[in-house]
Amino acid sequence: MKDVRKLTYTALLTAMAMAIPFLVVLKVQIPPFTATLTAHVPMFISMLLGPGAAIMVGLGSALGFFMNLGLVVGVRAFMHVFVGLAGAVLIKKGIPFNKVVVVTAPLHGLLEALVVVPFTGFNVYSILMIVGVGTILHHAVDGIISSALIKILETVNVYDSIKSA
Repeated sequence: MKDVRKLTYTALLTAMAMAIPFLVVLKVQIPPFTATLTAHVPMFISMLLGPGAAIMVGLGSALGFFMNLGLVVGVRAFMHVFVGLAGAVLIKKGIPFNKVVVVTAPLHGLLEALVVVPFTGFNVYSILMIVGVGTILHHAVDGIISSALIKILETVNVYDSIKSA
């Protein structure tokens, strides 16, 4: 039963990660940077399920963004695989969720900044400042949203079900 629950949660989060690029209308675009509010929420929640779930949700995110916004944004979203994996490993080691959000933010910003270099050339301002810092800020906002969502899930006793899946 535990495996079925984990698989179900992972599938739902993957579906959300794929759908968010198509459904969320609050987007910020400062090329080569784009930010879609809540895009990282499925990744953050999947960290609680473990590394396998985080990888799967990251792949779903990459596919959704690729289909909706093209190659560059899809490749940037592919970095959610590595950020989610790192966060899931840290959570597995007992590091609290909010600290994981803070610790993974620079990794997220750096990965997304580096991945756009082959597509845009190396321009320190647009790569590091717009993409890197923009991603860290977007990561932080979605981390706050995720933390609030986890608090809600705790109050309705769903959080324990997710953690034990």
